[in-house]
Amino acid sequence: MGIGVSNWRLARAVSMCGHMGVVSGTSIDCVMTRRLQLGDPEGHMRRALSNFPIAEMAQRILDRYFIPGGKKPEAPFKPVSMQTIDASAALTELTVISNFVEVFLAKEGHSGPVGVNFMEKIQLPTIPSLFGVMMAGIDYILMGAGIPRAIPGILDKLAVGEATDMKVDVEDVAAPVNYSTHFDPKAFCGKYWKPLNRPQFLAIISSSTLALTLAKKASGKVDGFIIEGACAGGHNAPPRGQLQLNERGEPVYGPRDQVDLDKIREIGLPFWLAGAYAEPERLKEAQAIGATGIQVGTAFAFCEESAITPELKKAVLEKSKNASAEVFTDPVASPTGFPFKVAQLEGSLSDEKVYAQRERLCDVGLLRHYYQKEDGTLGYRCPAEPIDDYVRKGGKVADTAGRKCICNGLLATVGLGQVRDDGTSCEAPIITAGDDISNVARFLKPGHETYTAKDVIDYIMSPVPATANA
Repeated sequence: MGIGVSNWRLARAVSMCGHMGVVSGTSIDCVMTRRLQLGDPEGHMRRALSNFPIAEMAQRILDRYFIPGGKKPEAPFKPVSMQTIDASAALTELTVISNFVEVFLAKEGHSGPVGVNFMEKIQLPTIPSLFGVMMAGIDYILMGAGIPRAIPGILDKLAVGEATDMKVDVEDVAAPVNYSTHFDPKAFCGKYWKPLNRPQFLAIISSSTLALTLAKKASGKVDGFIIEGACAGGHNAPPRGQLQLNERGEPVYGPRDQVDLDKIREIGLPFWLAGAYAEPERLKEAQAIGATGIQVGTAFAFCEESAITPELKKAVLEKSKNASAEVFTDPVASPTGFPFKVAQLEGSLSDEKVYAQRERLCDVGLLRHYYQKEDGTLGYRCPAEPIDDYVRKGGKVADTAGRKCICNGLLATVGLGQVRDDGTSCEAPIITAGDDISNVARFLKPGHETYTAKDVIDYIMSPVPATANA
């Protein structure tokens, strides 16, 4: 769904209805620190921080980021340092604690299952992020947008306090250098260390080949798969073979991109299907072919509990009601190079005029590419940063065309957009959603302008209407 959309409120609501609620772990350090700078009016961040086992670490974050009463509207948010391979102790603390906070709140006051979604391509904060959610008792780790072969073994080590490393994918490597991140749970916790439960690991995939590779060659146990089709929101896997675009400029998916479910079933692990499955009939269909269940994203993205701003939700729901809501599978928007689904909405980065007016910059940096500099050290570049900077770092001009700052845009979508130095301009949102956006208004009850997560679940779990031939 994007940064912070599936927040702790939404995950908690879904979990309390008897299903797995999932929080987004992407850029959660920015999300938490900006909530604190807005004054944490309901006190949730501070309550969660007070439950972090190492009080002095939590206090350092409060001292740095909490603003009683909130910052002035024209004041920019205090930035979080961009992730690097040699992250400071302060940034590591923030990464661990922000992940702890989100999961602590999602699990608070009930015993339902909670998961967290991470992107494999965002590698530098991965290990401390995993440790943070494990400290809060996370039940499931979901990870896609790459090949997360190393994650199961990392979870095994973190649970028992073993130091662990994770290889970092680096471009332009001329000299043989092993780039990796390192984290030592016992060194981090000191006297507060205690063993942790190892969560189940679900890999998000789009091919049976990848499922088989992970089942056989992952560093530890893979507990199941989430199979995402090309109509799901967020990043999509690129089509197989040579890229072809349709008349709208979207990637064309064909028979080769269909997942072989027979081969998935042969692996013998649980699997869930994702991508426009939020219908009673589609749930039954998924179960009938062997799926444990379905993953739902877009339907929840515009419910009351999600973090998308009320104004944006209202605009999308109005478009859905008048049959004008649509998404564009943009082949170049994301700095990752993966196709990225973008809801078409005036005033957002999907609007070419808004996109053209934005000054290119990169100050969150989660989707930066890592490359080897001439001296052998690690460099960082983003196709959405200023073009001259990108080229100076060895990037190609062609790779910058159409790239959008997904990081800043997604933060703006949940009301946490950065205010720029002039105090008057704020980042424009970018909304990602699946093809199901066209029909999200179906969850609105007569006379209502909003719907809840429970409304979505009740709809999906309702009996399948009998057919005329039944």
